[in-house]
Amino acid sequence: MANSGTSTPPFQPRRVFFEQRAMAYPLAQELYDRFTADKVPIRMIESHNRVTGIPGGTPQIAYREAKRTLVVGVKVGLEFDTCRPSADYEFAMGTSCPGGCQYCYLATTLGRKPYVRVYVNIDEILASIKRHIEARLPETTSFEASSTSDPLAVEHLTGNLGRAITFFGQQEHGLLRLTTKFHLVDSLLNLPHNERTRFRFSVNSEKIITTYEQQTAALSERLAAAVKIAQAGYPLGFVIAPLFLYPGW
Repeated sequence: MANSGTSTPPFQPRRVFFEQRAMAYPLAQELYDRFTADKVPIRMIESHNRVTGIPGGTPQIAYREAKRTLVVGVKVGLEFDTCRPSADYEFAMGTSCPGGCQYCYLATTLGRKPYVRVYVNIDEILASIKRHIEARLPETTSFEASSTSDPLAVEHLTGNLGRAITFFGQQEHGLLRLTTKFHLVDSLLNLPHNERTRFRFSVNSEKIITTYEQQTAALSERLAAAVKIAQAGYPLGFVIAPLFLYPGW
């Protein structure tokens, strides 16, 4: 649960499923070695879209355990949907997130796949982004990275967000945007972002975060992370949503 008294620990899965073809990518092997060393239960699967074996005697327990499950796979479809007015396109480095926000639209959008999923073919994803940018020259093309996940929540595991930030820092006609409720940004502070990535921190009152946004960073942690991001020169914004009315607020 988000709290203001202690540091929110990074996400660590209780179990990990690896899509077999993902093992051809270095990131998958790194994750496999890491979780093997940590003695996290591992299973191999044929497709990251068909995951069985997540425990749960009731829908509530199954959902909670899915949020504690990491699935490592390969992103196949590399054409991107439009994402206006937020950005020209959206792309995914994964789906879902370990947060338990009670109002999150992903609870229904992801249906039977609420598990935390990361894609290991980040170079292929970025190559597709490059093609989309070049197709719209001389216009600048913007990309939203947090429509189906919170990439910062798993950055300590994948490093994919850092790779994307570095990539966009080299794109004169490309912009990256993302929104987060997490706070572990230290690995991103010295990257050559060249102001091509905009961070937006989703914030609310501490009462709302504690009550409705379980397993996310506390308000104080998000604000401290935002200060670090601003000091590192990233463009910065904030999102306050949803709006709650209650006595004293």
